[in-house]
Amino acid sequence: MKVPVSWLNEYVDIDMNLDDLAHRLTMAGNEVEDIERTGWIDNVVVGHVLAVEPHPDADRLRLVKVDHGNGEAEVVCGAPNVAAGQKIAYASIGAVLQDAYSDGPGKTKKLKRSKIRGVVSDGMVCSVRELGIGDDHDGILVLDDDAKVGTPIGELLGESVIDIELTPNRPDCLGVVGVARDVAAITGNPFRQPNIDFEATGPNVNSLATVEIVDPDLCLRYTASVIQGVKIGPSPQWLQDRLTAIGERPINNLVDVTNFVMFELGQPLHAFDYDKVVDHKIIVRRAAEGETLVTLDDKERKLGSEMLLIADPDRGIGLAGVMGGANSEISDATTNVILESATFDGVNNRKTARGLELASQATLRFEKSLRTGLSEVGLRRATKLILEIAGGVVARGIIDVYPSKNDEQQCVRLDRERILTVLGVEFETSLIETTLGNLGFDLVGDANGWDVQIPYWRPDVSIPEDLVEEIARIGGYDNIPTTTLAGRPPQWQPQPEMDLRNRVTDVLARTGMREMISYAATTSEGESRVSLSGDTASSVKLRNPITADFAVMRRTLREAILETVARNSRTWRSPIALFETGRVFLDFGEGLPEERQMAVGAFAGPRNELHWDASTDQSDFYDAKGAAEAVLDDLGIEAVFEPGEDATFAAGRTAVIKVPSQNNAVVGIVGEVSSGVFSQFDAEVDNVSMFELDLVALLKVIQGSEGSDKYQEYVRLPASHRDLSLIVDTSVTAGEIVAIANRNRIVTSATVFDLFEGKGVPDGKKAVAVRLVYQSPNKTLTADQIGKIEGQILNQLSKELGAELRAQ
Repeated sequence: MKVPVSWLNEYVDIDMNLDDLAHRLTMAGNEVEDIERTGWIDNVVVGHVLAVEPHPDADRLRLVKVDHGNGEAEVVCGAPNVAAGQKIAYASIGAVLQDAYSDGPGKTKKLKRSKIRGVVSDGMVCSVRELGIGDDHDGILVLDDDAKVGTPIGELLGESVIDIELTPNRPDCLGVVGVARDVAAITGNPFRQPNIDFEATGPNVNSLATVEIVDPDLCLRYTASVIQGVKIGPSPQWLQDRLTAIGERPINNLVDVTNFVMFELGQPLHAFDYDKVVDHKIIVRRAAEGETLVTLDDKERKLGSEMLLIADPDRGIGLAGVMGGANSEISDATTNVILESATFDGVNNRKTARGLELASQATLRFEKSLRTGLSEVGLRRATKLILEIAGGVVARGIIDVYPSKNDEQQCVRLDRERILTVLGVEFETSLIETTLGNLGFDLVGDANGWDVQIPYWRPDVSIPEDLVEEIARIGGYDNIPTTTLAGRPPQWQPQPEMDLRNRVTDVLARTGMREMISYAATTSEGESRVSLSGDTASSVKLRNPITADFAVMRRTLREAILETVARNSRTWRSPIALFETGRVFLDFGEGLPEERQMAVGAFAGPRNELHWDASTDQSDFYDAKGAAEAVLDDLGIEAVFEPGEDATFAAGRTAVIKVPSQNNAVVGIVGEVSSGVFSQFDAEVDNVSMFELDLVALLKVIQGSEGSDKYQEYVRLPASHRDLSLIVDTSVTAGEIVAIANRNRIVTSATVFDLFEGKGVPDGKKAVAVRLVYQSPNKTLTADQIGKIEGQILNQLSKELGAELRAQ
């Protein structure tokens, strides 16, 4: 928000250095980014033209004798309007001026003593273009007669603009008046309220126009006045200067007034040509789906059914709180005006502007949910200024349709104890009442605190803490005394969920995977690409999303990680191994949504970096399975991988992770992503394998077990290993074979190292090679003992799985 100091001075006297004021404003929560100064030029002062004589050697040049307050100087000047007795802007040698003859903006030149047609010129009499305050270069700038000779030109023509970076909760400071209230509270200087009184001598306003609000949920209040007999034309210079100083282009007196009041009070307004509104009736309604409107920028907009439209009985005439319609705009022929000042729903206004890519200064204010009381004040202020600047007759009364009357919170209770609790320091009663009073709050006090009335310009105040903040920021956060910690420090509390997440993150990082972090919000369409099962909980929809790309809270991490894999595959030819741990949000329709911690990882591209001694194989199912196993091993969880089905993964390449010791609790899934799913992510790799671990389920397993960090004594006795080649049905899994072998306490390890189907193996069968490691904690095993144990294992494999030794 740009705030010209001269404009600010209309409402509060500024009697401190601007840099000090900028610091105070920043400390009070309104951060000043910069102070822009224009018209302040060294070596340029007010001069008095003593005499003008012809140049002896040039018909179009003159010799101008100037009194600059510190002596006299002779200047060669070619301006046709220079005359004796004038007060002018005199630039002496060394002044840096705008180059009036340069085609490019911003180019300057340093004034030097020069000889022009044989006469030395000691300076220059300046035009507005050379001073950088306008474009006119046809003649010199003539100042008011009461300007004091020798005064630096900046004190007369200069402007300082404070550029404030506002926080979203302070829409009142999107008006100069709002900033002035803060300045008044900071400095203690009195605040001057803009005058909103005017004389209405026309007919009763209700006989001239009517307003109907069809959708009161989107229009909380609509006020309007009617002004007849206005004369459209250029705005007076002071109004044009105000708008130009903040970067706005003056248009005409009527439109300029609406813009001026918006930047003054923070209330957007709009003026309709009264004679272009059918039946002089305004209807505030939702647009019909597909309805169109040509806005003031001459573009046809296709509207949705949730967009609020200002209409007359025949058609739309404006987008509520965004932009007016071309069919009702003010023109040079306008003589009668309906002036609108309303309060629209902030969320809907933001959605409309974003949906049409039509953000405006009005939207910037409406989307912050203004209070309804501001609309009437803004209407009266603008009506007064139009009457003064454009003339005309104002109808008696105002139209005020107020469906939300009495719905707004009017009062906040502030207890003294609450101030002490929040800030940790007590404030004098007089300081509290003075601070809040200077900010415009009305207080009624008692022994314990105050009932504080919320002003019509402060939508950000609703709870006691908001008022405590006002006291602290105006008093100065730096003035709150610091104290050492008192009392007992808080006891450490275990956080098993966080500890588990950190542990899983560390394990996956140690395996060489890279951690990613994605947004917690997404879209339903984007999430549908991973084909979640039909029994997945509903998504949580956001009422006021930042953009349409973040409309719902995510129900899975799969979409984000596949999108990231695809994006990386388009620019990265090395191994891709990514993981993310984070919350998903599941709405089961009862109470608050469930926030569940999940961990998801994905592998794509080559398994290894390109190297002459490394395999060039592509990553596959077993890379994802290995990462999941690393996590489970670190947590001390013995799990099995059983064939499963999931729409995200390819059939026959999917395994569900279960924990047998916990009633086969499912803790995750691993598999290769189906080609139908992955084809929707525009990747430049063919396959991606992925695992998903439910950290909530893992935590329950850990808490339900005896402990995962059991000490195992190192056995010094030798171990022996033997390989078995088994013939089993194709339906038998390697995990089943390993599980049976591991039942024997002498077997310390069982590993499948080969799998074969084809020539030499009967149809419907497969050959599985298993290496068994035998080791006793008490004695060295003999060959006979190992053979006996091996026989027992083979017998069990045959009995349970129908396995038999493969013939050599």
